[in-house]
Amino acid sequence: MPLPKIIYGTAWKEEATEEIVLAALKTGFKAIDTANQRKHYHEAAVGNAIQKSNIPRNQLFLQTKFTYVGGQDHRLPYDHHANYSTQVRQSFQSSLQHLQTNYIDSYLLHGPSTRHELTTTDLQVWNEMEKIHQEKKIHHLGISNVNLKQLQQLYENAIVKPTFVQNRCYARFAWDKEIRQYCQHKNIIYQGFSLLTANSFILPQLQQITLKYNKTPPQLIFKFAQQIGMVPLTGTTNPQHMKDDLTLDFELSTEEIKFIENIAI
Repeated sequence: MPLPKIIYGTAWKEEATEEIVLAALKTGFKAIDTANQRKHYHEAAVGNAIQKSNIPRNQLFLQTKFTYVGGQDHRLPYDHHANYSTQVRQSFQSSLQHLQTNYIDSYLLHGPSTRHELTTTDLQVWNEMEKIHQEKKIHHLGISNVNLKQLQQLYENAIVKPTFVQNRCYARFAWDKEIRQYCQHKNIIYQGFSLLTANSFILPQLQQITLKYNKTPPQLIFKFAQQIGMVPLTGTTNPQHMKDDLTLDFELSTEEIKFIENIAI
């Protein structure tokens, strides 16, 4: 399965998850992002949608995550009294069952245990993720919600280097430019989420470009993301927007990319 150019995100859809994810798959999405975190995701419903789609497993890119207790509610996918290695194993096995598969394409640490630096706990969790990777049950590892110092610490300490970084991406920080540059230097693929919801205030400023290409502002943002080396996530529930997000058949000029990159600075 080739690495995706755009990913469908399944957060915050609750009981509608199965129906919406199935619609996304039928529209043409082949890469799905979820997490074993019932507080914000319904991973089992994602698995049901995949089964109903009848798309062969080897034609899909499935990405899920290990989430610490602090990011969970009472519906834990592991024994929180167990050590971290066991928690990772239990969460991973639960994800395989939810998604009705025997391997995961991309497995992310769903954010470090603290906000500022990487801890020995994070490295212990990553080590267990590496072991599962070595067992060939995971194809790629990654981390989300990470700052530059944490990413550098992870890269320096990891045996299996991260393939992916997934962050909320703000235009006012030049679309997470520092981390994107580090990722580019280390051949890490940057995945950007909340590209629209975190930056809705810039969309009116794109009107002239949308008229030029006869595209919507979200299409411009997603195409911009791809052209600067980012894999965008979209979580739209609108069938027409799903089609639009897969129709990025145009190229922005160098000047237009520069304009969008600096639009909120």
